[in-house]
Amino acid sequence: WVFKNIEKYGGSAGNIFVSGHSAGGYLTLMVGLDKSYLEKRDVDADKIRGLISISGQSNTHYTIRKERNLPIDIPVVDEYAPINKSRTNIPPTLLISGDRKLEMLARYEENAHLEVILKSLGNKDVKLYELQGYNHGNVAIPSCFFLLEWIDKYGEK
Repeated sequence: WVFKNIEKYGGSAGNIFVSGHSAGGYLTLMVGLDKSYLEKRDVDADKIRGLISISGQSNTHYTIRKERNLPIDIPVVDEYAPINKSRTNIPPTLLISGDRKLEMLARYEENAHLEVILKSLGNKDVKLYELQGYNHGNVAIPSCFFLLEWIDKYGEK
C-alpha cells in the first residue's frame, strides 16, 4: 500500500524505509530479505531504501516456535527465519540490539550472526549496534538516534 500510495501524501516511493522493534524488527527483516512477501503485491523488496531492525529476531520467531509446540529457548532456523533468507544486494540494513547481558536470550548474538552472514554475501551496508545498558524493553528510545542517522545517510537527498 505504501509503495502505491505514498506520492499521494507527498512522499517518494524511492525513499521508503522499513523499521520495527522486537516482532516488528523480525517482520522488517522478513519483508526485506524474503522477496516473496512483497512480490505477491507486485513490489520488489529491493526498492526498499533501507531496513532498520531494533531487537528483532533473525532466527525463527519464538511465537512460531510456540505455535509448533517447540521449546522457545532452542533456536530454529527454517523458512520462517530471516537469516535463512539472507541474499546479496539487500537494502542498507541497520541492526540494533540492547546490551547482550540485558537483552532477551541470544538476541544480540542472533543479530551478530545475521550481520556476519549478510556481509559474507557481499552486502557492504550492514551495521550492528549493541546499546550498552539497555534491555529489550527500553532499547527502542536510544535507537531513534541511530535510525535517523541511517535514514539521513541512505535516504534520498
